[in-house]
Amino acid sequence: MILTGKEIKNRIGRDILIEPYSDERLNPNSYNLRLHNELLRYSSLPLDMKKPNQAENLSIPDSGLLLEPGVLYLGRTLEYTETHNLVPMLEGRSSIGRLGMYVHVTAGFGDVGFKGYWTLEISVIHPLYIYPNVEICQIFYHTVEGEITEYKSGKYQGNKGIQISMLYKDFENGKY
Repeated sequence: MILTGKEIKNRIGRDILIEPYSDERLNPNSYNLRLHNELLRYSSLPLDMKKPNQAENLSIPDSGLLLEPGVLYLGRTLEYTETHNLVPMLEGRSSIGRLGMYVHVTAGFGDVGFKGYWTLEISVIHPLYIYPNVEICQIFYHTVEGEITEYKSGKYQGNKGIQISMLYKDFENGKY
């Protein structure tokens, strides 16, 4: 079951933390999150799953930044979120999708107990100007059945900003 907007608001400060929060971004069954003014772009290709890949910082000025097709940009939400006893999910807003912009390649599914900023995997179909603080995606919440074990990953939990892939840590720890 997905929480209604009214239930999301009821759970703010208990199961859900969104900072900063504004009723203006609350929808019937989701909450709009905004794009921070920083991006990362991988600076050395090809990428390698077994290694930390280098990325360069980009800043989105108020006048806009042109994104190019065929490039993966990593962004983040302006809002910090924490979710307990629920599964958070992230989707791009339809207005963003109608411009040919993908907000996440595969990582729209969150874990119970996640704390941090959402890293966005942004790509565009054709050149597109973007702007800071735009409502880029929406978070919604599923209820959970069964005993809960909260997310405790050392890779992404409690992040302070945009994060490159840390899959290389699984190789270092002998998982693969």
